[in-house]
Amino acid sequence: MDILRNIGSLILGIVAGMIVNYALITMGNMIIVPPLGGDISSPDGLKASIPLFEWQHFVFPFLAHALGTFVGAAIASHVAADNKIKFALTIGFFFLMGSVANMVLLPAPLWFSILDFVLAYVPMAYLGWMVIHKLFKPSL
Repeated sequence: MDILRNIGSLILGIVAGMIVNYALITMGNMIIVPPLGGDISSPDGLKASIPLFEWQHFVFPFLAHALGTFVGAAIASHVAADNKIKFALTIGFFFLMGSVANMVLLPAPLWFSILDFVLAYVPMAYLGWMVIHKLFKPSL
């Protein structure tokens, strides 16, 4: 039964993190106006528009990556039967690998990639575990 619970924790964590990520990206696209001449309505248009982006265009993507990972890791660590920190960090590495794939397909400025890789994934997964651990005092 613990194996099913642990697998379910990963699935729930990934799905929840993806929902948060998608919601923040969508909200960001409504709040932050695309750069003049930029077309973010298609993948090709977005890729062509990235050089026109300024720092504010990267705020919501960073928040989406960080908070999506945080929520996913918190949920996974809360639901997991044991080794809760390992499940939280697994979510962090999952989203980190997704970001690596995304950066290959949709190149971002180096400063954003470094910021994103260093702060948005493993640290947020750890923080998600730590918050759940402090709130619910689950067994490690």
